[in-house]
Amino acid sequence: MNQAVVIGLGPVDVDVVAPILGSSIKFIENPTSEDFKAAVGAIVRAAYVLDKPALDLMPNLKVISRTGVGTELVDLDEADRREIPVIITPGSNTNAVAEGAFAHILHLSKRLGPLTKLVANQKFAERNKYPVGDLSGSTLGIVGYGRIGKRIAELAQVFDLKVCAYDPFADIAPEIKVETLADLLSQSDIVTLHLPLTPETSGLVNNESLELFRDGAILVNCSRGALIDLDAAYEALVSGKLSGVGLDVFDVEPPVHHRIFDHENVVLTPHVMGLSKKATIATFEDAAQGIIDFIDGKKLKAIANLKNRNQ
Repeated sequence: MNQAVVIGLGPVDVDVVAPILGSSIKFIENPTSEDFKAAVGAIVRAAYVLDKPALDLMPNLKVISRTGVGTELVDLDEADRREIPVIITPGSNTNAVAEGAFAHILHLSKRLGPLTKLVANQKFAERNKYPVGDLSGSTLGIVGYGRIGKRIAELAQVFDLKVCAYDPFADIAPEIKVETLADLLSQSDIVTLHLPLTPETSGLVNNESLELFRDGAILVNCSRGALIDLDAAYEALVSGKLSGVGLDVFDVEPPVHHRIFDHENVVLTPHVMGLSKKATIATFEDAAQGIIDFIDGKKLKAIANLKNRNQ
């Protein structure tokens, strides 16, 4: 019996996915043009553009399994037209992203960036220029209360943070729920974003919304780059409205250099907070299992494109 061909688009760990796909599937880590033509399935990494021209190279494609949940680079309408479900893997990196957001928060609150440079440049005596902040007793505002937002709320308890959360589409415990984004921004010493990118959320943090922030607040974004107007965030840093900004995501990746990158109260990571060792393995495993579920005719756990969502 001929093996079904599944290809990796972007770096996919064959040692992780092959055992799950099993002997009836031939997984090809570095596909050729002939492999593209033969592929019935594809495991697709976040940075891979899967538009109509790319799909045209795969005339036999029946299923796409996307590592992670972002599908900005996947043409979902074209996938719908071809009746190809686009499987996503929510939950596999929940803890990794939550920990990553806290890493940014701690870095900024404890002034690790400027203090590191101070010691390295033999300016130890100037340490009082950079007062170190406290998390205990501060208020953490979580914008977006899905899996990651909920995990962050759990971790916040360890640091004795007060928590408030805003998400018009999620069930939130009454004791931490706020009714409007404005309420959250005005109450929070730290704001962390965990939202999908939609027309409604694009540019959510802008000149107008930044006026609502507490003076000296910290802003962290491990969600989608376009949620923040970087020009507005930079001006807020210069004025002192924000005391720190943490960015793991960018509107275009890799990003074009922006003046905010050079500010001493900014920490930058290249969209890797969700790619811890355990999370990377888990998302590969979930993506491979999605392919198997489709081939076996099982109900798919999470599908991004609307037409196929309820299959």
